[in-house]
Amino acid sequence: MPLALYDTWSRTVRPFTPIHASQVGMYCCGPTVYDYAHIGNLRTYVFEDILRRVLVRNGYQVRHVVNITDVGHLTSDADEGEDKMEKGSQRTGESAWAIAQRYTDAFVADWHALHLLEPTVWCRATDHIAEQIAFIGELERTGYVYRTDDGLYFDTSEQNNYGYLARLDRAGLHAGKRVALGAKKNVTDFALWKFSPAGITRQMEWESPWGRGFPGWHIECSAMSAKYLGTWFDIHCGGEDHIAVHHNNEIAQTEAAYGTRLANFWMHGHFLTLDANMKMSKSSGDFIRLQTLESRSIDPVAFRYLCLTAHYRGNLHFNWKSLDGAQTALNRLRHLYSGWPDGGHVDLEFAARFDAEVNEDLNLPRALAVLWELVKSNLPPATLKATVDSFDHVLGFGLHDWKPVVPDVPEDIRALLGEREQARAQRDWARADHLREALSERGWKVEDGKA
Repeated sequence: MPLALYDTWSRTVRPFTPIHASQVGMYCCGPTVYDYAHIGNLRTYVFEDILRRVLVRNGYQVRHVVNITDVGHLTSDADEGEDKMEKGSQRTGESAWAIAQRYTDAFVADWHALHLLEPTVWCRATDHIAEQIAFIGELERTGYVYRTDDGLYFDTSEQNNYGYLARLDRAGLHAGKRVALGAKKNVTDFALWKFSPAGITRQMEWESPWGRGFPGWHIECSAMSAKYLGTWFDIHCGGEDHIAVHHNNEIAQTEAAYGTRLANFWMHGHFLTLDANMKMSKSSGDFIRLQTLESRSIDPVAFRYLCLTAHYRGNLHFNWKSLDGAQTALNRLRHLYSGWPDGGHVDLEFAARFDAEVNEDLNLPRALAVLWELVKSNLPPATLKATVDSFDHVLGFGLHDWKPVVPDVPEDIRALLGEREQARAQRDWARADHLREALSERGWKVEDGKA
């Protein structure tokens, strides 16, 4: 089945055709590194990793770009409050640069623990100030920029279709005035460049044609995606919380500067919810990190498994029971796989069924069902292993690299075990029981399986 993906712009599942034959450009909004990522954030990156793997399975070469927001993200999407990096510095006493590096390192560690494929490009906002200034200059040239006392703003009233991605009711927003306008002309206008406050030296600030300051949040993604993928590329991804503001503004900027909506497909992962039906967020206080799971002896890959049990466009309900179930299922799959012999061939019928599910807008719950039907089938063990291995290139569980833990058994214990096996072979059950007790006294539990 040809690959079909849901496009938030059109609100339809439509066939995927790359702009350039066999090449796919994919940009994914990365973390704002003022704090640790929570598992709600990480669910989105798992979805994006699956998307990339499915694209590769369909024969495409993927140029995957992920940004690191280490400047410019204000505490409010309405361009109010302090830059989150500066605020974090005030809270902790560390430099903004040190905070950015610490949380970037933590995020990359989470990335690897979840078996996410390394991006083609990691790009930091602070490494691309020149590109952002040039992009703002282009917007100024086309007449979309106005200046206030605190910065440069994008005039959304110049675009008739502003907010189409989120289907915004612009008239209702203006009538309700739900956001304080300040010096902005329109409720939906957003900052391109913020001036450093008079008499205050910021840690992250740069000279520009308009004055010393720092870029707004939205301009970084438009500038960096254009640098690495061009102004019209295949897929732009993020969480559903990006639709209403961040991604609308990315599109507005790029349409104004270059006449495109930036990406042919806009794709969004949905929230992870808790028992109280609350989305996972740092501000709510319901903040669970990947390390929280590890402290409960949960393998991070079990969280990856859990993410695949729900469609990326549906909310995933998180609780400890469901995570324990994912861990159990993953462990069973690992042990089965490790016990099968090598040398088999992929079963084409099961492979076709698996591909049909993942190509229908990444339907991983149904793909997992195909996997377990395969595992329970009567196919030869070597065929099972080869077929599951091919599925795992999409699932990303790392089955090929997983090895069961083999205890380091001392020589004297090995000798007792050998004696016991010999006694069992001779049907000397009394001696076998005596040796079992001797092993138990030394802290070794022996369980006999069925022959």
